Amino acid sequence: MKRLLSFMFCFGILIFWSSCRNDFEFSPSQGQLEFAKDTIYLDTVFSNIGSSTYNLKVYNRSDEDIVIPTIQFENGTDSRYRMNVDGETGLEGAQEGKFFEDVELLANDSLYIFIETTIDITTLGALENQFLYTDRILFDAGNHQQDIDVVTLVKDAVFIYPSKDEITGTIETLSFDIDGDGVIDDTTTQGRFLTDEELTFTNEKPYVIYGYAGVNPGKTLTMEAGARVHFHADSGIIITDGASLHIDGALSSNPDLLENEVIIEGDRLEPLYEDIPGQWGTIWLYNGSTNNRINHATIKNATVGLLVEGNPNATTDKLTITNSQIYNTSSFGILGRATSISAENVVLNNSGQSSFAGTYGGKYNFTHCTIANYWNSSFREYPALLLNDYIVDENNTVYVNDLTEANFNNCIIYGNDNPEFLLEQQGDVFQFKFSNSLLRFNNLNLSGNGIYDFEDSTFYANNVFNEDPDFEAPYDNKLRIGADSEAIGIGSSEFTVATDLLGNPRSGAIDAGAYIHTTFDE
Repeated sequence: MKRLLSFMFCFGILIFWSSCRNDFEFSPSQGQLEFAKDTIYLDTVFSNIGSSTYNLKVYNRSDEDIVIPTIQFENGTDSRYRMNVDGETGLEGAQEGKFFEDVELLANDSLYIFIETTIDITTLGALENQFLYTDRILFDAGNHQQDIDVVTLVKDAVFIYPSKDEITGTIETLSFDIDGDGVIDDTTTQGRFLTDEELTFTNEKPYVIYGYAGVNPGKTLTMEAGARVHFHADSGIIITDGASLHIDGALSSNPDLLENEVIIEGDRLEPLYEDIPGQWGTIWLYNGSTNNRINHATIKNATVGLLVEGNPNATTDKLTITNSQIYNTSSFGILGRATSISAENVVLNNSGQSSFAGTYGGKYNFTHCTIANYWNSSFREYPALLLNDYIVDENNTVYVNDLTEANFNNCIIYGNDNPEFLLEQQGDVFQFKFSNSLLRFNNLNLSGNGIYDFEDSTFYANNVFNEDPDFEAPYDNKLRIGADSEAIGIGSSEFTVATDLLGNPRSGAIDAGAYIHTTFDE
């Protein structure tokens, strides 16, 4: 009996092995591979900044198991591309990620190839500021060869970054007078101060900043019309005590290209990152900085678009911002702390907290501005607009500072929540007024009482509440108003700005917000 069982067991193994061994018999590829696409476009990258990972799916539609003799880049080990084939990196050494041998692919199955690149544009011999770099992925050789094109646009840039100690690996940090006592304070903020030669950003090349670029006291950073500024993660600009920021964009003839606008965003150029909030830090107008002005700028995808601190009683407002838009900020669009801001034709939208927050008192005057918040990435605690006159420290001590002015004239304050403005008063001086504006506020628990008494002409005059602004596409940061907008004609000529954000003249009945109304294309 035991001998019979032993024989049957051995016979079963023999039959099983015989029936399966065909699974391991692979025939050479005969050029019959199929591909999900015929060209891999790796989106535009900056010189020496790695791309995202892109994929190619390769199919074996036949009923035979095949082996692909080679998969390689046409440029061989000199290729600036690298790939991974179904989790494998290929041969070691110089050919790693460049050359693969005997890649097996089962019948009616597929595999993935993942492609990345990092390119130093100076090695390409390009005389221009951008270079189209191409290569091909070759499958097999000779008569059976198949290929897929790989294409990347590489941009040159001016790179600004802190130094790094080669021995300790320590990265340079900024030191400056933080508290205004005349003593230089050390910080842990990685970055460096701009040299005099770096204080003018032109439109000749994009600027890519790692860490925080500081502007020394008495110096002015100027960004000329058409400049493009890109920040790496956790990076930004700090304008210190006595320094200034001048962003001098101009009206563009093409509203899609914005050729004269100064555009400030992250350093990832792929479409995937086009509207991702929180990719970089902030532009920080530090306490004591002075005469800061911004005109025709687009600031997007920051943590805080503009952080403005101090100098609430300055003769000239701490910041004057005109004809600009700030959106896709993971925290605040503009965060003011006991400061003074003048704004005209400004659009703020899509912020994880408030699009505008004037905190710890100060002085704020907004005219023909659209302050909206259509954030839908997570829960947000605050409305589109927040005003208060206090701060609370780590010991839960409350400090109060006068809100001497907060005027919102011919504005739209709206969003996808309700209410979309919040007033928090602790002190005795809390001066504000909303005039000729379209406001979203429909909260029975607050309205009609105290500072929310909308019949009190001291604080509210000629406003329209909770009516449709008819925005073009607010979740896509398109805040023009349409022909059905309730903001049409509610503005006052007492406060009007001659042209809107796009340079269209305001005449006749005055529309609230940064744009005059238009008829949208179907």
